[in-house]
Amino acid sequence: MPFTGVIAIDGPSGTGKSSVARTLARRLGMHYLDTGAMYRAVTWAVLEDGIELDDADAVAACAAALDLEIDTDPDDDCVSVDDIQVDKVIRSAPVTAAVSAVSAVPEVRRLLVAAQRRLIAGGCIVVEGRDIGTVVAPDADLKVYLTASPEERARRRAHQEARTSAEDFAATAAAIRRRDAYDSSRPTSPLRPAADAIVLDTTTMEEDEVVGQLMELAARRFVSGGSRR
Repeated sequence: MPFTGVIAIDGPSGTGKSSVARTLARRLGMHYLDTGAMYRAVTWAVLEDGIELDDADAVAACAAALDLEIDTDPDDDCVSVDDIQVDKVIRSAPVTAAVSAVSAVPEVRRLLVAAQRRLIAGGCIVVEGRDIGTVVAPDADLKVYLTASPEERARRRAHQEARTSAEDFAATAAAIRRRDAYDSSRPTSPLRPAADAIVLDTTTMEEDEVVGQLMELAARRFVSGGSRR
């Protein structure tokens, strides 16, 4: 039986959700959507326009005016804003530092959630983010919430950014704690697992092991239990 539904993978920064979600989509022959890249693209545009992050109306107006496109091919990272390819620059430190504030603006979330729902409407897609199972796709066929210890998440992120000193690790850990607090306490779409999500702790797991467990969960849900779609 083909995997035709929606798989929602949520979790905080540093749990490995982006890499495992993309790999899972490849192995299952599904599309892939990184919703975080969409928020990063809006954040990049806000910074480019010199908009103050605490000016919610201006941030929302900027988001509403953008022509944002994102590829759902798991082998293509293409993200564009007004025909400018931004998939590399949206991973920069300034965007990373500002994305939580931009993501917390209710109108930005409303606009992007609507766009995300259009992108996943056809199913056959792995979607990852922070509110997929709770807000974007509450009827997803499989919901998984990835977690890991704060120390392991900081280690992974520091390694990813080639930051190897003790000072770098401490700074990365502090940034992760700040983002966790921000994302978990925002009034609109706070970071939390859906009530029916499977929580998977990846602290001691390698990427292939996580993907393997997700493959098993998908097989049980789509093949043994059947898709709800």
